[in-house]
This record gives sequence, structure tokens and C-alpha cells, in this order.
Amino acid sequence: MTDTSRVRVERTTRASQVGLLAGLGVVVALAAVPRLGDSGVMRAIIEFITLLVLAQMWNLLAGYAGLVSIGQQAFVGLGGYALIVLADDLGLNPFVAVPLAGLVATMFALATATLVFRFSGGYFAVGTWAVAEVYRLLVANTTALGRGTGRTLKAVFPLARETRELGTYALAVGLGAAAIIAVYLALRSRLGLGLMAVRDSEPASRSLGVDVFRTKLVVYLVAAFGTGTTGALIYLNLLRISPDAAFSINWTAYTIFIVVIGGLGTLEGPIVGTAVFFLLREALSDYGSWYMILLGALAIGAMLRFPQGLWGLVAERWDIRVFPVQRRVRTDVSGGRR
Repeated sequence: MTDTSRVRVERTTRASQVGLLAGLGVVVALAAVPRLGDSGVMRAIIEFITLLVLAQMWNLLAGYAGLVSIGQQAFVGLGGYALIVLADDLGLNPFVAVPLAGLVATMFALATATLVFRFSGGYFAVGTWAVAEVYRLLVANTTALGRGTGRTLKAVFPLARETRELGTYALAVGLGAAAIIAVYLALRSRLGLGLMAVRDSEPASRSLGVDVFRTKLVVYLVAAFGTGTTGALIYLNLLRISPDAAFSINWTAYTIFIVVIGGLGTLEGPIVGTAVFFLLREALSDYGSWYMILLGALAIGAMLRFPQGLWGLVAERWDIRVFPVQRRVRTDVSGGRR
């Protein structure tokens, strides 16, 4: 009797293969939505995607890099105002200005990082919120940006309403798909390995040759770009921006709720969390000011009962990985006679 074994590296799972087919089906379905001619459905999908991308960016920061920021609303506001300046003041096409607004937010993030990266833990979280408030006050006191009353995006006025809605919808679908794919590929790269090492233990990751500061900085800038681009998309859809709305901490509160409910440190978590958030918002919308209180109570209850989140619970119990970022080593053993 002889035993032979073969070692193989498993890069995908059955769930990921099914998920790929399901994802392609979702993209096809989203592409068909404009043919229905229902602008209300398109606006709801745009809102869903913007929250999903914001949640993916925050999850990348907190769930993988260990950077718990409560000031991501800074980049939502900076992206939104950059859109106004680029499109109205500089005359750029408003659809082209959306990704460029993300680059503007990234440049501000680089300057912000020189300050907030001096802190760690809770001090980092509070520092990001304080910087976001500084940006809000600066914008609210700048005459060219409309001060506290804000501004209206006028560059889209010459466009037909159908053209604007279709262009905004196409941008949203493209941004949502690009964000998920980009985060997935990044986590499966050398950067992703370094990120997870840093999250688990900074001293140990340094001993393995990981540049902790550079790794965190890259993730911070990537998250700022994604958040800034999303902020520009939000206000391309709304057409009107003001400092209090654009720099509202609610943007970060919503994303934290989504990620915590769905599952921190998983790509599937923000998707599940965004769906749950939308369902809860519809169910609780009639409760007025109690809406946020109920959401907060639900988040606390979920954290106490399911600290790994809804998707984390599913993955832990049934080992389902739609976006497997780890590589698994399998040993196939076979026996035979000579």
C-alpha cells in the first residue's frame, strides 16, 4: 500500500464562484433598470450604492487597517464641494468632475494625515472628527463656496433631465462595481497581506518587514479617494450642497452602523449591512426623531449578541466565503497498491 498526497492552494470557493455569477446577474439587472423609465427606482439604487461604497471604504480603514475614523464626512463634503468648483467655476463636464473631485479629496487627505497620524486609538478617532469640523467651518465661512447657505450645481442645467439622471446612474453603478472589485483585489495582493498583519499586530508585522506607516497611509488615501468620489456623486444626484449637510457626522454614523451590523473586516458585511439599513429605514421612517435612537439601540443589541456581525455569523457557522481573501492549503491524500 502506498499513500500519495498532493498539496494545492485553493484561491476560490464554491460560494465565490456562485457569487461571481450572481454579481454578473446583478450588473445585468442594474443595466436594465433605465429601460423601465422609473427615476424613483434609479434614485433609490444610487443612494444604496453610495452608502455601500462609503461603508466599504470605512470597513477598509477600520476592519483591515485598524484605523477607526469618525471623520470620514470630511471627504464626503470635500468631494461634494470639489464637484461644484470643478464643474461650475472651472467649466469641467460634471460627470468628468466626479472622479477628479475624489482626487481633490485625496490631496486634502494627504495633508490631514500629517496631523491625525500622530495619534493612535481613540485619539486618532477624535482627531479625525475634529479635522472634519475644521473643514466644515472653513467652508461655511468661505464666500466663494456660498458660506453657510451652500451652492447649487448649475453645470447640469443645460442637460436634459433624462440625460443627467442616466449619467448619474451609470456613474453610480460603475463606482459601486469598481469599489468592490478594487477592494477585493487589494486585499488579495501584497498590500492586503500587510494590512491584515498590521491589524493583528503592528510589532509582529514590523518584524516581518511590513512598513506600517506607509501601509496605513496608502489605505487612508484610497479610502479618502473612494469617499470623496462618492461625495461628489451624492451631490451630483442632489444638485444642492450646504456645509451642515455635506460635513454631517451622520454620513460616518450610517456607515459605522452598516459595517457593524453586516460584519467588520469582511467584504460581504457592508453589502448585507446596507440592505439591512435600507429595510430598517423604511420600517422606522414613521417614527420621526426616534429613528436614530432605534437604529442606535439595534446596533448596540447586535454588537452584544453578534459581535462578528450578521455575515460574520454566517461565515463562522457555514464557512461561506463569497469574497475569499485568504488562500487555503488543501492536501489531497490517495492510497493505492503496487
